[in-house]
Amino acid sequence: MQANSTMKLVLVTGPSGAGRSTAINALEDLGYEVIDNLPLTLLPRVVEPASMTKPLAVGIDTRNRDFSTHGLLDMLHALINTSNVDASLLFIRCDRTVLLRRFSETRRRHPLAPAETPVIGIEREFDLLQPIQARADILIDTSEMTPHELRADIERWFSTSASNGLSISVQSFSYKRGLPRGVDTLFDCRFLKNPYWVETLRNKNGTHDAVQTYVQEDRRFADFFQKLLELSCFLLPAYTDEGKTHFAIGFGCTGGQHRSVAVAETLAAALAERGWQVSIRHRELERYSTKHAP
Repeated sequence: MQANSTMKLVLVTGPSGAGRSTAINALEDLGYEVIDNLPLTLLPRVVEPASMTKPLAVGIDTRNRDFSTHGLLDMLHALINTSNVDASLLFIRCDRTVLLRRFSETRRRHPLAPAETPVIGIEREFDLLQPIQARADILIDTSEMTPHELRADIERWFSTSASNGLSISVQSFSYKRGLPRGVDTLFDCRFLKNPYWVETLRNKNGTHDAVQTYVQEDRRFADFFQKLLELSCFLLPAYTDEGKTHFAIGFGCTGGQHRSVAVAETLAAALAERGWQVSIRHRELERYSTKHAP
Protein backbone atom coordinates (compact mmCIF):
# COMPACT_ATOMS: atom_id res chain seq x y z
CA MET A 1 0.00 0.00 0.00
CA GLN A 2 1.48 3.31 -1.03
CA ALA A 3 1.87 6.20 1.41
CA ASN A 4 -0.80 8.31 -0.22
CA SER A 5 -3.39 5.53 -0.45
CA THR A 6 -6.40 5.08 1.83
CA MET A 7 -6.38 2.30 4.40
CA LYS A 8 -9.60 0.43 5.09
CA LEU A 9 -10.13 -0.07 8.83
CA VAL A 10 -12.96 -1.95 10.52
CA LEU A 11 -13.44 -1.68 14.30
CA VAL A 12 -15.35 -4.68 15.62
CA THR A 13 -17.10 -4.70 18.97
CA GLY A 14 -20.21 -5.95 20.74
CA PRO A 15 -21.27 -7.73 23.94
CA SER A 16 -19.51 -10.87 25.10
CA GLY A 17 -21.06 -13.98 23.58
CA ALA A 18 -22.66 -12.19 20.63
CA GLY A 19 -20.17 -13.49 18.05
CA ARG A 20 -17.42 -10.89 17.88
CA SER A 21 -14.68 -13.55 17.65
CA THR A 22 -16.51 -15.29 14.81
CA ALA A 23 -16.74 -11.97 12.97
CA ILE A 24 -13.04 -11.30 13.50
CA ASN A 25 -12.12 -14.75 12.15
CA ALA A 26 -14.38 -14.24 9.12
CA LEU A 27 -12.68 -10.93 8.33
CA GLU A 28 -9.28 -12.62 8.55
CA ASP A 29 -10.47 -15.25 6.06
CA LEU A 30 -11.49 -12.40 3.73
CA GLY A 31 -7.93 -11.10 3.65
CA TYR A 32 -7.95 -8.55 6.46
CA GLU A 33 -5.05 -8.22 8.85
CA VAL A 34 -6.61 -8.83 12.24
CA ILE A 35 -5.64 -7.55 15.68
CA ASP A 36 -7.95 -8.60 18.49
CA ASN A 37 -8.29 -7.12 21.99
CA LEU A 38 -6.11 -4.14 21.15
CA PRO A 39 -5.92 -1.43 23.85
CA LEU A 40 -7.40 1.82 22.55
CA THR A 41 -4.22 3.76 23.34
CA LEU A 42 -2.29 1.57 20.89
CA LEU A 43 -4.73 1.99 18.01
CA PRO A 44 -3.14 5.16 16.54
CA ARG A 45 0.19 3.31 16.32
CA VAL A 46 -1.16 0.56 14.09
CA VAL A 47 -3.20 2.86 11.84
CA GLU A 48 -0.36 3.86 9.55
CA PRO A 49 -1.33 3.48 5.88
CA ALA A 50 2.28 3.75 4.74
CA SER A 51 3.09 0.45 6.47
CA MET A 52 -0.10 -1.44 5.57
CA THR A 53 -0.37 -3.93 2.72
CA LYS A 54 -4.00 -4.99 3.26
CA PRO A 55 -7.13 -3.80 5.11
CA LEU A 56 -7.14 -3.96 8.89
CA ALA A 57 -9.76 -5.25 11.34
CA VAL A 58 -9.39 -4.45 15.03
CA GLY A 59 -11.40 -6.17 17.74
CA ILE A 60 -12.33 -3.92 20.66
CA ASP A 61 -13.22 -5.70 23.91
CA THR A 62 -14.85 -4.13 26.96
CA ARG A 63 -12.45 -6.17 29.10
CA ASN A 64 -9.46 -4.13 27.93
CA ARG A 65 -7.99 -2.15 30.80
CA ASP A 66 -8.24 1.19 29.00
CA PHE A 67 -11.69 0.62 27.44
CA SER A 68 -14.25 3.37 27.87
CA THR A 69 -17.35 4.31 25.94
CA HIS A 70 -16.26 7.89 25.35
CA GLY A 71 -12.71 6.78 24.57
CA LEU A 72 -13.85 4.53 21.75
CA LEU A 73 -16.26 7.12 20.34
CA ASP A 74 -13.59 9.83 20.46
CA MET A 75 -11.11 7.52 18.76
CA LEU A 76 -13.60 6.67 16.02
CA HIS A 77 -14.33 10.37 15.46
CA ALA A 78 -10.61 11.09 15.12
CA LEU A 79 -10.12 8.23 12.65
CA ILE A 80 -13.05 9.34 10.50
CA ASN A 81 -11.48 12.78 10.23
CA THR A 82 -8.16 11.26 9.12
CA SER A 83 -8.02 11.71 5.36
CA ASN A 84 -6.09 8.53 4.57
CA VAL A 85 -8.17 6.16 6.74
CA ASP A 86 -11.53 4.72 5.69
CA ALA A 87 -12.85 3.69 9.12
CA SER A 88 -16.12 1.97 9.96
CA LEU A 89 -17.59 0.52 13.14
CA LEU A 90 -19.10 -2.98 13.05
CA PHE A 91 -21.29 -3.81 16.04
CA ILE A 92 -22.27 -7.44 16.72
CA ARG A 93 -25.38 -7.40 18.93
CA CYS A 94 -27.58 -10.05 20.49
CA ASP A 95 -30.72 -10.10 22.65
CA ARG A 96 -30.17 -10.30 26.39
CA THR A 97 -32.19 -13.51 26.75
CA VAL A 98 -30.16 -15.25 24.04
CA LEU A 99 -26.87 -14.13 25.60
CA LEU A 100 -28.00 -15.42 28.98
CA ARG A 101 -28.89 -18.77 27.44
CA ARG A 102 -25.50 -18.98 25.74
CA PHE A 103 -23.67 -18.30 28.99
CA SER A 104 -25.84 -20.84 30.78
CA GLU A 105 -25.20 -23.52 28.15
CA THR A 106 -21.42 -23.01 28.20
CA ARG A 107 -21.30 -22.41 32.00
CA ARG A 108 -18.94 -19.51 31.44
CA ARG A 109 -18.58 -16.61 33.82
CA HIS A 110 -19.33 -13.22 32.35
CA PRO A 111 -16.09 -11.18 32.10
CA LEU A 112 -17.72 -8.09 33.64
CA ALA A 113 -19.22 -10.08 36.55
CA PRO A 114 -16.82 -12.95 37.29
CA ALA A 115 -18.07 -13.37 40.87
CA GLU A 116 -21.72 -12.63 40.12
CA THR A 117 -24.45 -13.99 37.87
CA PRO A 118 -24.11 -13.62 34.08
CA VAL A 119 -27.25 -11.47 33.93
CA ILE A 120 -25.49 -8.77 35.97
CA GLY A 121 -22.51 -8.77 33.61
CA ILE A 122 -24.79 -8.66 30.56
CA GLU A 123 -26.59 -5.59 31.90
CA ARG A 124 -23.32 -3.83 32.75
CA GLU A 125 -21.97 -4.47 29.27
CA PHE A 126 -25.17 -3.31 27.59
CA ASP A 127 -24.97 -0.03 29.52
CA LEU A 128 -21.38 0.48 28.37
CA LEU A 129 -22.05 -0.38 24.75
CA GLN A 130 -25.42 1.26 24.13
CA PRO A 131 -23.97 4.61 22.88
CA ILE A 132 -21.47 2.69 20.72
CA GLN A 133 -24.23 0.57 19.18
CA ALA A 134 -26.12 3.76 18.33
CA ARG A 135 -23.05 5.02 16.45
CA ALA A 136 -22.35 1.80 14.54
CA ASP A 137 -22.02 1.97 10.76
CA ILE A 138 -23.00 -1.71 10.38
CA LEU A 139 -25.14 -3.57 12.91
CA ILE A 140 -25.51 -7.36 12.77
CA ASP A 141 -27.95 -9.05 15.15
CA THR A 142 -26.93 -12.66 15.86
CA SER A 143 -29.88 -13.53 18.12
CA GLU A 144 -31.33 -15.98 15.56
CA MET A 145 -28.17 -16.64 13.56
CA THR A 146 -25.84 -19.61 13.38
CA PRO A 147 -22.08 -19.00 13.12
CA HIS A 148 -22.36 -19.96 9.43
CA GLU A 149 -24.96 -17.25 8.88
CA LEU A 150 -22.86 -14.66 10.68
CA ARG A 151 -19.85 -15.48 8.51
CA ALA A 152 -22.04 -15.16 5.40
CA ASP A 153 -23.20 -11.71 6.54
CA ILE A 154 -19.61 -10.64 7.16
CA GLU A 155 -18.65 -11.81 3.68
CA ARG A 156 -21.56 -9.90 2.16
CA TRP A 157 -20.57 -6.65 3.89
CA PHE A 158 -16.78 -6.83 3.77
CA SER A 159 -15.61 -8.77 0.71
CA THR A 160 -12.55 -6.94 -0.57
CA SER A 161 -11.32 -6.13 -4.04
CA ALA A 162 -8.87 -9.00 -3.57
CA SER A 163 -11.71 -11.34 -4.43
CA ASN A 164 -11.69 -12.53 -8.03
CA GLY A 165 -14.89 -11.26 -9.59
CA LEU A 166 -18.35 -12.02 -8.32
CA SER A 167 -18.62 -14.53 -5.49
CA ILE A 168 -21.89 -16.48 -5.62
CA SER A 169 -23.51 -18.15 -2.62
CA VAL A 170 -26.20 -20.74 -3.37
CA GLN A 171 -28.30 -21.57 -0.31
CA SER A 172 -31.15 -23.87 0.69
CA PHE A 173 -33.58 -23.28 3.54
CA SER A 174 -36.91 -24.25 5.11
CA TYR A 175 -39.84 -21.86 4.90
CA LYS A 176 -40.89 -23.13 8.33
CA ARG A 177 -37.85 -21.41 9.84
CA GLY A 178 -38.25 -18.19 7.91
CA LEU A 179 -36.33 -16.57 5.09
CA PRO A 180 -32.52 -16.54 5.29
CA ARG A 181 -30.67 -13.29 5.90
CA GLY A 182 -28.77 -11.55 3.17
CA VAL A 183 -30.17 -13.49 0.21
CA ASP A 184 -30.57 -11.41 -2.95
CA THR A 185 -32.92 -13.70 -4.93
CA LEU A 186 -35.30 -16.43 -3.71
CA PHE A 187 -36.95 -19.35 -5.52
CA ASP A 188 -39.71 -21.54 -4.08
CA CYS A 189 -39.18 -25.25 -4.80
CA ARG A 190 -42.35 -26.52 -3.11
CA PHE A 191 -44.06 -27.15 -6.46
CA LEU A 192 -41.68 -30.08 -7.12
CA LYS A 193 -42.63 -33.57 -5.94
CA ASN A 194 -41.42 -34.21 -2.43
CA PRO A 195 -38.96 -37.06 -1.66
CA TYR A 196 -40.06 -36.91 1.98
CA TRP A 197 -43.09 -39.03 1.09
CA VAL A 198 -40.90 -41.81 -0.28
CA GLU A 199 -39.89 -44.04 2.62
CA THR A 200 -36.50 -44.98 1.16
CA LEU A 201 -35.61 -41.31 0.59
CA ARG A 202 -37.05 -39.71 3.73
CA ASN A 203 -33.89 -40.07 5.82
CA LYS A 204 -31.63 -38.93 3.00
CA ASN A 205 -31.18 -35.32 1.90
CA GLY A 206 -30.77 -33.46 -1.36
CA THR A 207 -27.02 -34.03 -1.51
CA HIS A 208 -27.68 -37.73 -2.24
CA ASP A 209 -27.84 -38.87 -5.85
CA ALA A 210 -31.08 -40.80 -5.28
CA VAL A 211 -32.88 -37.71 -3.97
CA GLN A 212 -31.56 -35.52 -6.78
CA THR A 213 -32.66 -38.08 -9.36
CA TYR A 214 -36.14 -38.24 -7.84
CA VAL A 215 -36.50 -34.44 -7.88
CA GLN A 216 -35.19 -34.17 -11.43
CA GLU A 217 -37.71 -36.75 -12.62
CA ASP A 218 -40.53 -34.31 -11.86
CA ARG A 219 -42.01 -33.37 -15.26
CA ARG A 220 -41.69 -29.67 -14.41
CA PHE A 221 -38.06 -29.79 -13.30
CA ALA A 222 -36.31 -29.65 -16.69
CA ASP A 223 -38.11 -26.51 -17.90
CA PHE A 224 -37.79 -24.87 -14.48
CA PHE A 225 -34.06 -25.52 -14.22
CA GLN A 226 -33.38 -24.48 -17.80
CA LYS A 227 -35.10 -21.13 -17.25
CA LEU A 228 -33.36 -20.77 -13.87
CA LEU A 229 -29.93 -21.36 -15.38
CA GLU A 230 -30.60 -19.02 -18.30
CA LEU A 231 -31.78 -16.29 -15.94
CA SER A 232 -28.74 -16.72 -13.70
CA CYS A 233 -26.31 -16.62 -16.62
CA PHE A 234 -28.04 -13.47 -17.90
CA LEU A 235 -28.09 -11.61 -14.58
CA LEU A 236 -24.76 -12.51 -12.98
CA PRO A 237 -22.59 -10.66 -15.54
CA ALA A 238 -24.85 -7.63 -15.11
CA TYR A 239 -24.30 -7.68 -11.34
CA THR A 240 -20.56 -8.00 -11.95
CA ASP A 241 -20.65 -4.93 -14.20
CA GLU A 242 -22.58 -3.10 -11.49
CA GLY A 243 -19.66 -3.69 -9.12
CA LYS A 244 -21.22 -6.27 -6.81
CA THR A 245 -18.70 -8.64 -5.20
CA HIS A 246 -21.19 -11.10 -3.69
CA PHE A 247 -24.57 -12.41 -4.81
CA ALA A 248 -26.70 -14.92 -2.88
CA ILE A 249 -29.38 -17.15 -4.42
CA GLY A 250 -31.78 -18.96 -2.09
CA PHE A 251 -33.95 -22.03 -2.65
CA GLY A 252 -36.69 -22.90 -0.18
CA CYS A 253 -38.94 -25.87 0.44
CA THR A 254 -41.02 -27.12 3.34
CA GLY A 255 -38.34 -28.76 5.45
CA GLY A 256 -35.16 -27.55 3.76
CA GLN A 257 -33.85 -31.11 3.49
CA HIS A 258 -34.73 -32.46 0.05
CA ARG A 259 -36.02 -30.34 -2.85
CA SER A 260 -34.31 -27.05 -2.04
CA VAL A 261 -31.03 -28.83 -1.31
CA ALA A 262 -31.20 -30.81 -4.56
CA VAL A 263 -31.90 -27.74 -6.69
CA ALA A 264 -29.21 -25.71 -4.93
CA GLU A 265 -26.65 -28.47 -5.49
CA THR A 266 -27.60 -28.75 -9.16
CA LEU A 267 -27.42 -25.01 -9.84
CA ALA A 268 -24.15 -24.60 -7.93
CA ALA A 269 -22.55 -27.35 -10.02
CA ALA A 270 -23.86 -25.84 -13.28
CA LEU A 271 -22.56 -22.36 -12.42
CA ALA A 272 -19.17 -23.73 -11.33
CA GLU A 273 -18.88 -25.57 -14.66
CA ARG A 274 -19.37 -22.20 -16.37
CA GLY A 275 -16.48 -20.67 -14.44
CA TRP A 276 -18.29 -18.85 -11.65
CA GLN A 277 -16.87 -18.76 -8.11
CA VAL A 278 -19.58 -20.59 -6.15
CA SER A 279 -20.02 -21.54 -2.51
CA ILE A 280 -22.95 -23.53 -1.19
CA ARG A 281 -24.78 -23.53 2.15
CA HIS A 282 -27.64 -25.68 3.38
CA ARG A 283 -29.06 -23.89 6.41
CA GLU A 284 -31.19 -26.68 7.80
CA LEU A 285 -28.52 -29.34 7.26
CA GLU A 286 -26.08 -27.10 9.14
CA ARG A 287 -28.54 -26.70 11.99
CA TYR A 288 -29.07 -30.45 12.13
CA SER A 289 -25.33 -31.26 12.15
CA THR A 290 -24.68 -28.62 14.84
CA LYS A 291 -27.54 -29.93 16.99
CA HIS A 292 -26.28 -33.51 16.77
CA ALA A 293 -22.57 -32.74 17.05
CA PRO A 294 -20.79 -34.66 19.86
